[in-house]
Amino acid sequence: MTLTTILIVILILVLIGAVPAWPYSRSWGYGPSGIAGVIVVVLLILLLMGRI
Repeated sequence: MTLTTILIVILILVLIGAVPAWPYSRSWGYGPSGIAGVIVVVLLILLLMGRI
């Protein structure tokens, strides 16, 4: 597995967790969406550097 594949899998899981549809995730606040944003920025930087 490459770093890109791992980041994409984590991004998908965080995006699913960021949906406040479940009672346990309503109190998480901006945590999951903030993590998703950081992962997207890292992926964009890797893409622009040509490492993906």
